[in-house]
Amino acid sequence: MRAPRHLLAAIALALGASRASAQGATPGLRAGVSVTPDTVAVGDPFVVKVRVQAAAGTVVTFPAPPDTSGPVQARDPRRVDSVRAPAGEIDVVATYRVSAWDVGPLPLGLADVVVRDAAGERRVPLGAYRVYVRSVLPTDSALRVPKPARAPLPDAPSVLLQWWPWILAAAIVLALIGWLVSRWLQKRRSRRGVDDPYGHAVREFARLEKLGLVEAGEHGRLVALAADVVRDYLAARLPDAARSLTSTEVQRALGGREEVPHERLAALLEFADLVKFAAVRIGPDAARQAFAEARGVVDDVERGVKAREEREAAEAEARARRASDEQRRYEEERRRASRRDAA
Repeated sequence: MRAPRHLLAAIALALGASRASAQGATPGLRAGVSVTPDTVAVGDPFVVKVRVQAAAGTVVTFPAPPDTSGPVQARDPRRVDSVRAPAGEIDVVATYRVSAWDVGPLPLGLADVVVRDAAGERRVPLGAYRVYVRSVLPTDSALRVPKPARAPLPDAPSVLLQWWPWILAAAIVLALIGWLVSRWLQKRRSRRGVDDPYGHAVREFARLEKLGLVEAGEHGRLVALAADVVRDYLAARLPDAARSLTSTEVQRALGGREEVPHERLAALLEFADLVKFAAVRIGPDAARQAFAEARGVVDDVERGVKAREEREAAEAEARARRASDEQRRYEEERRRASRRDAA
């Protein structure tokens, strides 16, 4: 059986006094240690108090709290209090709040108390004090019988076998994206007529004639499609007339182009906008006239662009010819000057 707590404290006080006396302490030096509670569970906090009584003028240095490397570890910083004592004496108490992390009787992990007075330095050892930590496990589990070994795990399948559905899905998605991009590029090239804008526009007008939209009663659709052919041609032939611009913005962008019949183009685009956006009903004659006007605008612009290109080519050839003549005259002057210097 374990002794009561107050009896342990008295025994500790007596042991501390006897040890201190054995090391040469004065008869007035007394020390004691109390552990409250003396029996704890793993992780429960408990309080350790170290009390020292000595003559006045004595300097008492208590040890630091136990570090984290031992089975008993500090929870709070150390606290030192002074107790009222008779005249000519000091009475100090150091309080440690700690926890234990193993089972059985465990040392507190405290170093010696250092006492300094006129006679020199003396120590009160605290290494012999213990706290009893009980186990919270059932009695039969203290045997710690290990579980039987499990069978080895089967070999993991290869990464390719694990991920092949996702790889296949990614390949299908990439193939679909590639097909859509190629179709979009092909349609864009076909609509804008990158290689031959005028030839593409002529083919589109011929295709519209074969559809027989006037005979089918779709007069407005013929005008809208013919205006689209004009816009595609202008966007491919003249960089300023981007397909994303509105009709008004196209007219403003082409305002300085001499090869564009501005009045005819403005009338055609405004009429087509009324048919497409205002749903204005028109007859077959108006649809045929607008279709013919669209073809005429494209023909006029193409003739104007070719005339400008021929004029620019002629001007560039003339500039090159003048530059060649000037270079030839310069070389002849240099040769004459060289012959005169040699003579």
